Amino acid sequence: MTVARLKTRIWVQAQIRLCDIKALPIVVEHRGDPDAGTVVLRLRRRDGRSLLLRRATSFEGEPAWMAVGGGPDLDAAAADGYIARELARDRDLWVLEIEDFDHRYELDGPVAAVR
Repeated sequence: MTVARLKTRIWVQAQIRLCDIKALPIVVEHRGDPDAGTVVLRLRRRDGRSLLLRRATSFEGEPAWMAVGGGPDLDAAAADGYIARELARDRDLWVLEIEDFDHRYELDGPVAAVR
C-alpha cells in the first residue's frame, strides 16, 4: 500500500509559517526538488552548535527524523561540512536552518536513530 506524501515544497512552506507563529527565525538555505526533495534541518543552538536532522520515514510509514552529521552537538564547521557534502551528492536536497535557542521547534515525528 502506498501512502500519499505531502510535496516537500508545501511541507517547507508549512514549517516557515509554524516558525513565524512561534517567532523562530528560519531560512531556506537551499531549495531542492519541490515535489520529493529530502529535507535536512539545521537547528542552531545558543552556544553556536547545531543539531542536524534528516527527514525520513518510519517502518510504519510515518514521518520520522534521523540525527546526522555525527551527533547532536556539532560545531559550525562540522555542520557546514556535512551539508556541503550532502549537497554535492544530492542537488534536490532542501536545507532549512532554524534558530532554536530555547528548543521550541517541534518536529512532526520522532527522532528514529543517530547516523
